Amino acid sequence: MEKVILKASKRDVTGKQVKALRREGKLPAVIYGRHLEPISIIMEAHTASMALSKLTSSSLVTIDVDGAEYPALVRERQRDYIKGTLTHIDFLAVDMNEKIRTSVGLAFVGVSGAVKDYNGILVHNLERLEVECFPGDLPERINVDIAMLKQIGDLIRVRDVVVSDKIRILGDPEETIAVVTIIKEETAAVATEGAAVAAEAAAPELSVERGKKADEGEEKK
Repeated sequence: MEKVILKASKRDVTGKQVKALRREGKLPAVIYGRHLEPISIIMEAHTASMALSKLTSSSLVTIDVDGAEYPALVRERQRDYIKGTLTHIDFLAVDMNEKIRTSVGLAFVGVSGAVKDYNGILVHNLERLEVECFPGDLPERINVDIAMLKQIGDLIRVRDVVVSDKIRILGDPEETIAVVTIIKEETAAVATEGAAVAAEAAAPELSVERGKKADEGEEKK
């Protein structure tokens, strides 16, 4: 992915006064990091929102604060619950020469024979993986090819995931990421029987109600 640069300026306004900045089309944010004192900043809301909508939590972005550049990751996005617009962003500044540990989202790709040919159900046990690498080697997402799932019961473990040799996956290599299962016949039968019982229970009640209304109509005549 091409380098993403967000223009920003230092912000002195804090507290309730920040609302006025938002009304002017500005997006407040903060940059913090292990070797950096927190910096309050302000960005152009529309431009920043468009750029951030294409980024994941493991996408590297460069914040240009009045000419000084800070490579960073998006750590928190606060939104207006009614409008859905961004109201504040937290950026974690990183050192490009220092390895970091963070989580990366999984993208399940390919076609599973167990799902396609045997009506299997793909169950995700993990949606993200913890990794360690230099910021410049951090992937936006990790692809997990489900084509290896050919039979019901087949599964993908952490150790089956293929990544660059510059990335180290943390955690238990034997942990299951995804498995193909199927609804047991007896479970389906119970569900069908339950639906039939519910329908039978509802039908007489509906008939009685209709009959009652009909009787009331006859009495009014």
